[in-house]
Amino acid sequence: MAKQEKYLRKPEWLKTRINTNKSYRSLKKLMRENRLNTVCEEARCPNIHECWSERKTATFMILGDTCTRGCRFCAIKTGMPNELDWGEPKRVADSVGIMGLKHVVITSVARDDLDDGGAQVFANTVRAVRAQNPGCTIEILPSDMKGDYDSLHTLMDSKPDIFNHNIETVRRLTKRVRARAMYDRSLTLLQRVKEIAPKTPTKSSIMVGLGEEKDEIIQAMDDLLAHDVNIMTIGQYLQPTKKHLNVERYYHPDEFEELKEIALKKGFSHCEAGPLVRSSYHADEQVTKGAAQRRIKYMKGYEEQEDTQVDFTF
Repeated sequence: MAKQEKYLRKPEWLKTRINTNKSYRSLKKLMRENRLNTVCEEARCPNIHECWSERKTATFMILGDTCTRGCRFCAIKTGMPNELDWGEPKRVADSVGIMGLKHVVITSVARDDLDDGGAQVFANTVRAVRAQNPGCTIEILPSDMKGDYDSLHTLMDSKPDIFNHNIETVRRLTKRVRARAMYDRSLTLLQRVKEIAPKTPTKSSIMVGLGEEKDEIIQAMDDLLAHDVNIMTIGQYLQPTKKHLNVERYYHPDEFEELKEIALKKGFSHCEAGPLVRSSYHADEQVTKGAAQRRIKYMKGYEEQEDTQVDFTF
């Protein structure tokens, strides 16, 4: 996979259709009224209009809008965060109910200033969402919490439906791409989830276009599988601003399809791969069959439905 010249014009397949319909506008208004942050906005996700317009999935970013790390791929601002907001879990839960979401992803900025990395607020948010929205499946996407095992236990005690933690890139590029993060620490965190909750699906994601080689991508797949990860997503890195890492090249959709096929043949239960795929893309389709059935049971208008189209188990 040869490099292309820098500052390339985005190809046609990366152009997205903006849909600011009534549903999208009402959700944006709701976020502001409830003083909530979403990674959809902060990280400039290209799928925000699709997801928010359909009201299927949203990704809430808790623990503030300021990250203690400065990863060179990420648009979220870096600095000293504000004090914890212990009322945030309830506001997230209220908003999930108002939005009528079927699946929610709860992520956060890295909070290296906190002993537990924010794990307690994270767990409180999961419990609040489930208490108020029993039919909504919940995915968590935390930082590595500096590898603290007790913090991970605090998170897993809240019983999320999916545990997601992104390695972001291949081993060789980790130091350049991810601030204060370690490739092996992320892998260990993912495996420890399985030690704590063997039946909970684990998930991770990488970006391509940062200068990695194909064999390094395949090695990352093998590394994730060796640490019992079930789900993988692969998307194109897009430079948020000129201050961030350059895009080394744009992958063609056919290349993503090939990577998806390789991942599935290697043993991942589910793989999303495409130019605009992000970690939470189509996340509602990735829960276990049991979790999907629980969701259907509570969804209005679906009480009589006995099964689900989600046909894979872990």
